[in-house]
Formats: sequence, structure tokens, C-alpha cells
Amino acid sequence: MSVSLGDIAGLLAALAFVALVVVLAVPLLRLGAVLDETRTSVTRFTEHTLPVIDEAAETVRGANAQLGKVDTVTTSAAEIGTNVSALTTLVSATLARPMIRVAAFSFAVRSVVARRRGRS
Repeated sequence: MSVSLGDIAGLLAALAFVALVVVLAVPLLRLGAVLDETRTSVTRFTEHTLPVIDEAAETVRGANAQLGKVDTVTTSAAEIGTNVSALTTLVSATLARPMIRVAAFSFAVRSVVARRRGRS
């Protein structure tokens, strides 16, 4: 059995290819383990994050409901302010002018009485 130089070269090439496959297989296996760990971490993160997101959404819904109530209260307060303004205008028109006239008349009467007392 004679081994030729071509057979030796082929054997060396095959061994080099096997060594290359082994050298490349180790990082690929480690990369697979890292990817599995990453997948597990993402799954845990998702499991913990989803309840927080649901709770935040519920809080926002509650805040929106409270804002609706506040809007109702402020609308009512604005209407009360308008009604008070109208009532003030009505009272002013109804009572203030006659009161001013009575005050002016009273002042005139006192002035006349004071002048007459001064002459007597």
C-alpha cells in the first residue's frame, strides 16, 4: 500500500477542514447559549413589564374620568359666575339708582334744614 503525496495532501486538507469546523463550532455553540439566555431575559422582562403597562393604562383611564368630573364642576362654576354677574347687574339697576336718588334727596333735605337753622 503506497501512500502518495496527493493522498497525504487530501488527508491534511480533510484534517484542516475538521479542525476549522471544530474551531467554528465552539463559538457558535456559545453564541447559541447566549441567544437562549437573551430569549429568557426578554421573556422575563415582558412578563414584568406588561402588568406595569396595564396598571398605567388603568391609571390614565381613572385620571380621564376625574378630569371629566372636574370639567363638569368648572362648567357649573362658570355658569354660577355668569348668574351672579347678571344678578349683580339686576340689583344694581333695580336698587342702586333709587338708593342714590334717596341719598341725594336726603343730602338736599339736610342741606336745606341746616341753612334754615343757620338763619334762625
